[in-house]
Amino acid sequence: MTETWLLADVGASNTRFGLTRNGTLLASTVRSYRNALADDFTALAKTYLSEQNAGPIAALCAGVAGPVQDGTAQLTNLDWHLVSADLSRSLGIEQIHLLNDLQAQGHALDDLCDDDVECLIAGRAATPDTTRLVLGLGTGCNIAAVHRRGDALFVPPSETGHTRLPFLPDLPGPVSRVLGWHGAHLPIEAALCGRGLLQIASACGSDASTTDSVVARGVHAGPEAEALHHYMQLLGTITGDIALAHLPMGGIYLIGGLARAIAPFVASSAFCDAFLDKGPYRHIVEAIPVHIVSDDSAALLGCARVLRGT
Repeated sequence: MTETWLLADVGASNTRFGLTRNGTLLASTVRSYRNALADDFTALAKTYLSEQNAGPIAALCAGVAGPVQDGTAQLTNLDWHLVSADLSRSLGIEQIHLLNDLQAQGHALDDLCDDDVECLIAGRAATPDTTRLVLGLGTGCNIAAVHRRGDALFVPPSETGHTRLPFLPDLPGPVSRVLGWHGAHLPIEAALCGRGLLQIASACGSDASTTDSVVARGVHAGPEAEALHHYMQLLGTITGDIALAHLPMGGIYLIGGLARAIAPFVASSAFCDAFLDKGPYRHIVEAIPVHIVSDDSAALLGCARVLRGT
């Protein structure tokens, strides 16, 4: 008997759903909803299932933009709390699996089409069993390491996005101040998320109200170009630090709406110089390729792989 699975990518601003048949994501079923349209995840899921006339659902796997513990998930940038037992009762789905959204993205790496991955920095060729790293940039920021165990992938949970933002004395004072750096614990997410880029741009004198505007104007001289220079320096420094922590010689994969927007600037000297500025360990990060993932449905592919158990 063919089972139908419900897959969900629950972000701070949007939730994306898809259905599977025989464990394979059906591209025609993928839909995205603004979270503001519903009071909670359950309401959005019911709307989606009704629109799809989905019928009985055997399992739900959801990648959630927040920490997941003991079958519960709390979104970091949205007041939504998901509990597996409650979802099972309210949606009538027996099997519920919750994981962090970056874990889901990591599980998707082997299922992405070549057209959905672009190499931005070549690095050196890696063997298939080498560790990889997924770095998500959007409303929030997080990182997941992807390890291979035989034919399966192991992607442990992580809240690296909430590790401390390093103090960079070369940043102009207004930029440091607007980010809120004051010596206490300030997470790297504060600088690398979309709001962080907008704050940096504001400190540089920009009146841009969206990250898309900052990026569009950033190709010309002006406050937005200065802001992107500082942002790419921060991103390069932090990414290089995380690379030394995990040694992802199989590559770093940038993913998320903001990642796709700033992709043209990743090969810039602002990013590369900061990424490689690791003293005697420069040769290690020089070997690590950096990619951009363009597939918005990557987390759904990862959720399907998790349910398949492969």
